[in-house]
Amino acid sequence: MPSFEVRVFRPDGVRTQRMDAPDRASLAALLGVPPQHVLAVRELDSRADKPGIRWRRSPRFPLQLFSQELAVLLESGIALLEALNTLREKESNPAVQAALDAVVAQVEQGQPLSVALKAQPQSFDELVCAIVAANERTGQLSIALAQHAKYLTWVDGLRQRLVSACIYPLMLLGVGAAVILFLLLFVLPRFAGILDGLGGDLPWGSRVLIQFGSTAATHPALVIGGLGALIAGLVLFLGQPALRQRLLSLAWTLPGLGPRLRVLALARLYRSLAMLLAAGVPVLPALRIVRGVVAAPWREAVGHAATLIERGERLSDSLEAQDLATPVARRMVRVGERSGEVPAMLERAAAFHDEEAVRLTELLTRLINPALMLVMGVLIGGIIVLMYLPIFQLVEQVQ
Repeated sequence: MPSFEVRVFRPDGVRTQRMDAPDRASLAALLGVPPQHVLAVRELDSRADKPGIRWRRSPRFPLQLFSQELAVLLESGIALLEALNTLREKESNPAVQAALDAVVAQVEQGQPLSVALKAQPQSFDELVCAIVAANERTGQLSIALAQHAKYLTWVDGLRQRLVSACIYPLMLLGVGAAVILFLLLFVLPRFAGILDGLGGDLPWGSRVLIQFGSTAATHPALVIGGLGALIAGLVLFLGQPALRQRLLSLAWTLPGLGPRLRVLALARLYRSLAMLLAAGVPVLPALRIVRGVVAAPWREAVGHAATLIERGERLSDSLEAQDLATPVARRMVRVGERSGEVPAMLERAAAFHDEEAVRLTELLTRLINPALMLVMGVLIGGIIVLMYLPIFQLVEQVQ
């Protein structure tokens, strides 16, 4: 019998538990809750608990395109089931087709769209499921989906700006590494054969380089294999989720970079929370949903903020108590609480902080690029100097 990890909404809050069930559809009955209270379901691979075996990642579902196209079809007056079938017919990706087939099958059986989406957690996250559940009975589903598509477009744009800012440093690292490998594996072995006779008269650094060059000339496959194993080990090491979280936490502590990363994470929190509140989701479930959206270093703080809300605290006070409110956002949320326009004020606070993305890309360009050029110049120049020192010494001996 397959095992599932289930997030279920109960009167005392959202709970995550693991249970065995014949299929996804029977989970709600076994839990004793309505189907709409099952927020997320993930089937657990029995091999996932074995060491050395990782879960296979599913192909990424084009959620932004799905929300945008479904919103357009619904806005045009097309019925929900017909709109879903239209999206299914135009799709060519087998994985996307399978996800849409499952959604269509659930809707044809009379299930609400939100329940059908929750049954496919590998494709539809809690954010879109909550938005759909809050709007499918009010006739505002197309508007909510359009807002969700706009939110995902903003997230993708932010990611693309950061990736674009990292392209040049990565190219610089790649070219510098190629030059260093060329010097060590091609040029240095030839110098080693010429200068090996000088022996102990060489500087210490030059002797180390010549020894490496002699080894590379004698056993090139061993050296190349060792470098390949080192690179593969580094890639696997950096691929560990725990290490990535530690590196992210470290980046948040760096002067200049850390404050901008925190502001960008807060902007995403404000936009996600604004979208859920505007869709009609109460503030307490909304905070628990966005906990999985925000950056990992602040997920615990968002959980504590939800606890304060549950105790009767205001949203502005809860965010401020957990250091989740900038001075601008704190004042805007307080104005929204007095006027009843908290979602609009959260959206404005996020828009106000969007400029941090531009400042961050400028910081990466002005700070990291020169630093990398300096490091590469020192490494390459150092290798060349150590290679030529024995030649200068030999010339002095001849004279």
